[in-house]
Amino acid sequence: MQRFFRSLFGRVVLALIAGVVVGLLWPQWAVQLKPLGDGFIKLIKMLVPLIVFCVVVHGIAGTGDLRRVGRLGVKALIYFEVITSIALVLGLVLAFVFEPGVGMNVDPKALDAAAMSSYADNAHKLSGGGFSDFLLKLIPTTAVSAFATGDVLQVLLFSMVFGCALALIGERGKNVVALIDEFSAVLFRAMGLIIQLAPLGVLGAVAFTVGKYGIGSLKQLGMLVGLFYFAVALFVLVVLGTVMRLSGLSLFKLLRYLREELAVVFATTSSDSVLPQVMAKLKHLGVRDSTVGLVIPTGYSFNLDAFSIYITLAAVFIAQATNTPISMTDLLTILAISLVTSKGAHGVPGSAIVVLAATLQAIPAIPAIGLVMVLSVDWFMGIARALGNLIGNCVATIAIAAWEGDIDRERAQAVLNGEKVPEEQ
Repeated sequence: MQRFFRSLFGRVVLALIAGVVVGLLWPQWAVQLKPLGDGFIKLIKMLVPLIVFCVVVHGIAGTGDLRRVGRLGVKALIYFEVITSIALVLGLVLAFVFEPGVGMNVDPKALDAAAMSSYADNAHKLSGGGFSDFLLKLIPTTAVSAFATGDVLQVLLFSMVFGCALALIGERGKNVVALIDEFSAVLFRAMGLIIQLAPLGVLGAVAFTVGKYGIGSLKQLGMLVGLFYFAVALFVLVVLGTVMRLSGLSLFKLLRYLREELAVVFATTSSDSVLPQVMAKLKHLGVRDSTVGLVIPTGYSFNLDAFSIYITLAAVFIAQATNTPISMTDLLTILAISLVTSKGAHGVPGSAIVVLAATLQAIPAIPAIGLVMVLSVDWFMGIARALGNLIGNCVATIAIAAWEGDIDRERAQAVLNGEKVPEEQ
């Protein structure tokens, strides 16, 4: 027990319990603790762009084989599209099997349109420019602006160009590569200091949520929330569990290895809050740093497994709740549009509702105003979304590394079994 309480995981769990208690007993005061959670996430995000830059550049320049980097990117995109498609289909199937919205008989005209105004504006911006506009948004105005805005995909693009240039100039770039490696060590040490504040961040986030919404806020849409949690658990255990077995490793041991990060994500509903720690742990697991540096940041925008389940499940739920008949063409449209709109989710304010609104814009039959119903329980669904997305990206990194031969399986087995292994050179 002493070891548990001294560990970061133990302190996070205690903070989570304390947040629930404070939120229930002193709700008005608990709401005022929100800055603790927000501040912790901002501290993490402060270092994320620089860490992504260092890991990606060092990984690419260190390999010196640009063809391997290109091959890795193609394999990652293939994996992302296949797994995302499975997640989208799973959401549709479960929605039709369990029918969470049937019987609600909601009149769309009675819903509050004002609650959706800001989300609708962002949805129009997200879907208005099409795929070409999405690609142009990947290119930062300047290299500095990518870091200033904290856009991970823009930082990733600049990092890949910079890393490829370093690899091409060969010997003359070795000093720069060494400097970046030393700089990344400083950044990860700084992240280690910040992550010690995780219990405070968790306390603030949980206390605010319980104090504002209350434990009973799940009653009206409990079926939808419960079904979504079931869907994410089913996807993780069956689909991702199968992927891990094919990679020669255990999903359950991986979840135990990542328990501290999962606890933080559970409380903050943000997978961004643990991105640097996850990258460090996967490298310690024996995955090549270039693979970690490319797959994890890319996966945060292109491999949103739980998010994909949410989009299709929520779309059909709204149709059922408003007694809106949808055809097979509508379903296929939802799948096709979701494959595109989900890619722009990361970094968009209120991303879940925004992307869902952007998806529904392509299907006039389903009243977009029905999003107001989902909005009331979005935070609770956000917990499963963040957890599912994080687990999916970690599994993706291991699977692609195994596919490419970029993982030390013996080291990975030892780490997952809890054995002490030396740090990589």
